[in-house]
Amino acid sequence: MHALQPKHSKISETESEKLLSDLNISKNQLPKINAEDPALPNDIKIGDIVKIERKTEKNSETYYRVVI
Repeated sequence: MHALQPKHSKISETESEKLLSDLNISKNQLPKINAEDPALPNDIKIGDIVKIERKTEKNSETYYRVVI
């Protein structure tokens, strides 16, 4: 992983359900990320949700993507 690349991590099924419930959306409404993206961890499968943590000088921002 490159030093400037944001951290990508798979979230659990429980976390996925809570996220979708809190946002009141379905999985197919999340932004997509390709399963062949080199930034993804090795244990990723299609349909998993990935948490992307981008750090700025002042804080950290979290994004979520569904693997296609």
